[in-house]
Amino acid sequence: MLIADLGIENDRKSKGGDRQINIMAAATLVQLREEGFKTGPGEMGEQIVLDGIDVNNLPAGARILLGTTAIVEVVLPRTGCGRFEHIQKKDKKLASGRMGVIVRVVKGGPIAVGDSVETLPAN
Repeated sequence: MLIADLGIENDRKSKGGDRQINIMAAATLVQLREEGFKTGPGEMGEQIVLDGIDVNNLPAGARILLGTTAIVEVVLPRTGCGRFEHIQKKDKKLASGRMGVIVRVVKGGPIAVGDSVETLPAN
């Protein structure tokens, strides 16, 4: 469940603000795995993985409809942190520009694996 202005319900990172959820593209995870990155669930710091959308090139303000009701808005590209480097044992610069985006929840709602995903015009 996504909660407006907060993030993922009961997620330890859900504290509001602009840094609510990390989203990555499935295709990027495949590429990074081939380069030796650890890409098991959450190992890249992602909380949601989307298939069929190049999230790395979404501009700030772009919106994504997840399922039938939840809407998230891109805040900024992800750049990685010390925790990322600790888990990966690699410099975050090796994944620069490919770590997806940080989004905030504009409209909450239930989401599930396999839900439809659609980009919407920026507001």
